[in-house]
Amino acid sequence: MRAAPSLRGCVCLLLAAILDLARGYLTVNIEPLPPVVAGDAVTLKCNFKTDGRMREIVWYRVTDGGAIKQKIFTFDAMFSTNFSHMENYRKREDLVYQSTVRLPEVRISDNGPYECHVGIYDRATREKVVLASGNIFLNVMAPPTSIEVVAADTPAPFSRYQAQNFTLVCIVSGGKPAPMVYFKRDGEPIDAVPLSEPPAASSGPLHDSRPFRGLLHRDLDDTKMQRSLSLPDAENRGVRPYTERPSRGLTPDPSILLQPTTENVPETVVSREFPRWVHSSEPVYFLRHSHSPGSDGTVEVRALLTWTLNPQIDNEALFSCEVKHPALSMPMQAEVTLVAPKGPKIVMTPSRARVGDTVRILIHGFQNEVFPEPMFTWTRVGSRLLDGSAEFDGKELVLERVPAELNGSMYRCMAQNPLGSTDTHTRLIVFENPNIPRGTEDSNGSASGPAGVRLTLVLALTVVLELT
Repeated sequence: MRAAPSLRGCVCLLLAAILDLARGYLTVNIEPLPPVVAGDAVTLKCNFKTDGRMREIVWYRVTDGGAIKQKIFTFDAMFSTNFSHMENYRKREDLVYQSTVRLPEVRISDNGPYECHVGIYDRATREKVVLASGNIFLNVMAPPTSIEVVAADTPAPFSRYQAQNFTLVCIVSGGKPAPMVYFKRDGEPIDAVPLSEPPAASSGPLHDSRPFRGLLHRDLDDTKMQRSLSLPDAENRGVRPYTERPSRGLTPDPSILLQPTTENVPETVVSREFPRWVHSSEPVYFLRHSHSPGSDGTVEVRALLTWTLNPQIDNEALFSCEVKHPALSMPMQAEVTLVAPKGPKIVMTPSRARVGDTVRILIHGFQNEVFPEPMFTWTRVGSRLLDGSAEFDGKELVLERVPAELNGSMYRCMAQNPLGSTDTHTRLIVFENPNIPRGTEDSNGSASGPAGVRLTLVLALTVVLELT
């Protein structure tokens, strides 16, 4: 009686073995792949081992978290002559097969899971199919496609006697996964304090508790130059925010040449007197990163480097943003040099202004490449502008229907960025207009008042560069 359970167990094992023999043997696995780079050719390999007769192989691409399976390859043995139609159910022999799918130019959209499904005929009956599957996750990387360094919160004025924080923003787009972004100054890596939140705009100079470090080795002898005379209100005027869209810098266009007139103004004198708040120490840098996922699976990374600006040592300093990414063979880089505006160039049209004309006075570049983009403020020396306003913000000043009363008036443009400022002056002389009878033009240049005396147009430039 006690042997009966043991006998039943042996019978069950024997029946299981017979059923396994009849059903056939099948194992499936897909060879693992390291991350691949977009644009490369990729081959997915599905290996399976069986002693049965092949029925079909199907490859799927899985999307929407497994909710959708897109068939990308099918092999049906019923319509293939690659396998013998002879079967020997008495002989058990394991055969190893491999099915491959090649993606000639993989894209970011190809990223995701893939499945290989294999079916063999049941050894007991051809009406049943034994199925097995394997899966793999294809990880597609993409190198960054663009890198740019811009200044945050620009255009911004020059602060003479109060320290102000300055932020460089490095924007890296198109990478997957997110790249590593860091800054260098004059070719040396910057040891920055990490920040999780941006500093408040009114927080004042940034500090940390790290030990004092010496001043960067920069030549400061050129700062001991005589200060020039400037117009009385050059330091006391308030400046409204500049509303035009900033760009990285202004460089003169060789195709547009200045046409000097008959007068010259006193030569430019450069001021390099620096404010008392400037300290001779290396600045403390703070670094913050932000990530913005894109709809295509890439990530935009923004690295923000903030420090208390010191025009004495930061002017003409070279800052570079570098990017490391597993899909790049060498770092990606973008550079900017912090430069105060100097030597503005004015273009006035028309070159021979007459009563009633519309005159445009434009700042067209500088002697150097300026970064960050400066802000521009126009004033009329000793009086208000033609429209009655005290000042105008923008690169171009437009005087519509100039009257004879503007003859000899001087206009000043102050260009400034956080590293320094410079003033430029031009004098407007108006010719009489033969199309307007004498004594009929009004103060707006229309026909009701006296025509202007015949004069020459003078383009007078006085540049005062103030870095304090």
